[in-house]
Amino acid sequence: MRRTPRRLPSARRGTSTLHLTRRSRRRTTRRRGAIAALAAGAVTATLLGGTPAAARLGPDAAAAELRLPSPPGGKSVRVLVFHASAGEEPPTVNAGIEAIERIGRSGPAAERFRVDATDDASVFTSKRLGRYNAVVFLTGGGDVLDPAQEAGLESYMEAGGGFLGIHGAARAEPYSSWFTGLVGARPADGGAGRVQRAVVEVGDRIHPATKDLPLEWKRSDQWIGWETNPSGTVHTVARVRENSYEPGRNAGGWDHPVSWCRDYDGGRSFYTAMGGTAASFRETDFRAHLRGALLWTTRLARADCKATITANYRAERLTRPNRPDLTDQIGEPHGLVTAPDGRVFYIGRGGGASGDPVRTDWNDPEIGKGKGTVHVWDPRTEEVTLAGTLEVFGNKGGGGELTKNEEGLVGIELDPDFPDNGWVYLHWTPHSEIDRDRRTAERRVSRFTLDPGTGRLDLSSEKVLLTWPVQIHSCCHAGGGMAWDSKGNLYIATGDNNSSQFSDGYSGNNPEPAFKGQAFADARRTSGNTNNLNGKILRIHPEDDGTYTIPEGNLFTGREPDEGGGKTRGEIYVMGVRNPARIAVDPETDILYAGWVGPDASTPSPVWGPAKYDTFAAITKAGNHGWPFCMGNKQPYRDRNLPDPGRPLDWYDCDHPKNESPHNDGLVNLPPVTSNTIWYSPQGGAPDFPRNADGVPSYELEEQELLLPWLKGGGQAAMNGPVYRHDPGSDSAHKWPEYWDGKWFVGDLYDGDQPRHAVLTDPRTAGRGGLPVHAESLDGIVPAGQGGIRNLMDWRFGPDGALYVLDYGRGFFTYDDASALWRVTYHGGAATPLPEDLIGTEQEAKR
Repeated sequence: MRRTPRRLPSARRGTSTLHLTRRSRRRTTRRRGAIAALAAGAVTATLLGGTPAAARLGPDAAAAELRLPSPPGGKSVRVLVFHASAGEEPPTVNAGIEAIERIGRSGPAAERFRVDATDDASVFTSKRLGRYNAVVFLTGGGDVLDPAQEAGLESYMEAGGGFLGIHGAARAEPYSSWFTGLVGARPADGGAGRVQRAVVEVGDRIHPATKDLPLEWKRSDQWIGWETNPSGTVHTVARVRENSYEPGRNAGGWDHPVSWCRDYDGGRSFYTAMGGTAASFRETDFRAHLRGALLWTTRLARADCKATITANYRAERLTRPNRPDLTDQIGEPHGLVTAPDGRVFYIGRGGGASGDPVRTDWNDPEIGKGKGTVHVWDPRTEEVTLAGTLEVFGNKGGGGELTKNEEGLVGIELDPDFPDNGWVYLHWTPHSEIDRDRRTAERRVSRFTLDPGTGRLDLSSEKVLLTWPVQIHSCCHAGGGMAWDSKGNLYIATGDNNSSQFSDGYSGNNPEPAFKGQAFADARRTSGNTNNLNGKILRIHPEDDGTYTIPEGNLFTGREPDEGGGKTRGEIYVMGVRNPARIAVDPETDILYAGWVGPDASTPSPVWGPAKYDTFAAITKAGNHGWPFCMGNKQPYRDRNLPDPGRPLDWYDCDHPKNESPHNDGLVNLPPVTSNTIWYSPQGGAPDFPRNADGVPSYELEEQELLLPWLKGGGQAAMNGPVYRHDPGSDSAHKWPEYWDGKWFVGDLYDGDQPRHAVLTDPRTAGRGGLPVHAESLDGIVPAGQGGIRNLMDWRFGPDGALYVLDYGRGFFTYDDASALWRVTYHGGAATPLPEDLIGTEQEAKR
């Protein structure tokens, strides 16, 4: 037999109270301050233990005697469900009250609560309101409170009350700016669309309202769109994925919040746009969602509802512009790493100040000579030291592919035992080793020792771990990133050492142009070559004597017997990458995260293949990530070869790729291609196409589907970021909150519409080409545009939990006054309620 929900008796209300005119309703926010001041005074005195006379709220002499419950223990917690509507009662009311009552009766004893339900708005001007730990608005739209009642609700919040709004509550009190702030946003059209099944992305994995929900929550509901997107002003815990249903007039774009919370006017406010159907309240997961929201609003549990509010973050520039003719603060920014003591080490590639002379004549012995710099910012003094300068090749300025060059000092890491041994690893191209006749150079990874007395690199301490040849006749793609895993293995990212031209911006597989036998436009020579260290992510284990060993589990052993032997390098962990400038290893999982820049084609071609795809990959094992044969989710390019590289041949087979370039000295039969996690083109994120019977995409632009609509491209250069790991034991005033724990930061060199996002991947599909399940923009936190961090070159979290970011500056192959090291810190404060305000098992146990 169906149980009738318990409700408080309704009172008669005159039409003048329920249906205020628009003019009088607008006066509410002007009158509210004075009314609320009286009420707040009474409530504050009550909470402090006094017994004030009832404050006067208009005609009701006892309106403000609101006594919020002190922390008595779970059994005394009460929740009020208010369900008045200006029109007909929504069909969700009975289902909602039953669900909340059931939630209150279930679960651990310390988390249970009593539920009262009413449609009588006079409760908000009655001392009865103070009995409740939280108020739930299960209302439809319209004016449901008169000015005195709204002032009573405001006083209740100011005294530390809790509010939960469900679905139609966002349409209540339409003329009240205070109530708009309470719920967080207003529907764009005053209503919701038809019931549709959609995917909800649950981004907050810590809040009690969402921590136990699926990463991708598939459910049916009415989906509301917003006049103004509240993300950044509220803490969004869940979003609906718009490409999983038809949003119609309610479309808001990829960032479509459906549940959020905030600390508001002294209390706690949670709103969910879900719950638009009676069936919603019968869902186990939706009830879990409401339970967690009620635990926080009633003060039974703590939660951080400040973590994504942009005003809680501060970006500050740490370095000054260089003094004239000096590099006392920064070189051409190219990478950073943080030491355990908080010092930030950052490198300059080799370019000089804008306007400095460069040597480009190959007859000049000083051609391309530049200064690779290592600077150190010390948090104790907030000053910068130039720790060392290396003579590098790579200062040829800008210009065409046969003039400019990207070599130089391109990577830095500190030894895992750096506090004890002072070892610094640099990835660089020494000028002393160039061959001007053949136009080749030597890339190397060297270990130096930082002198603890002087704070400078001892250049005489160099131990050369690893070297390999690169061509320097043509630009580009040096790569450079390095990172450690928990086993002491060092990952080294190398670019494909290949020209960006001579293939119309598609696959870099043109075998024709060469200089003295050295092809410079065929990445099958490098990235696709199992016997070449360029276009790879290498993995070695450095030894104390300056040598290295090769860990088990790399892509090759270096001793493969196939095809005659001697055609593989054991250092290779990942092949088939184009220009991986930044890599990172998650210290908790040892998953490798990498990003690399794609080619230059602005649109896909049914003849040659995909457009430029900048790429990010979560890498869980050794593999081949495709370039220059395939990109994205195994989207193949067209083969080309001599004698006519302009004539398209067959499509590459991503599952069985063959390297038949005349410049390949490695294996012909390559490992199968692994799909990548994120890819984006000028048209947007993760382009995909219909495929024919052979699995070849159509590459017709009008047939393109964007699987990751939160990503946009254009002029793009992927800059992989870190995975944040929160240290609960740190007392740093700068650390980011736990909300970001486990989130992977992906970004782009350029500002504008390019990505600066924190994403979540599904552990079940990470490393196997699974798309991210959630993303949120960091634009308001890592500020872009004028006066902000416009050209993001590198970013890492320090031991203080702050984010350190290098801004490249406003030129290329140079540094300028905008080149800078920044720090982004969090100032939102502790989770709420504070421990002393928490109603929990400890207080119950003491009774």
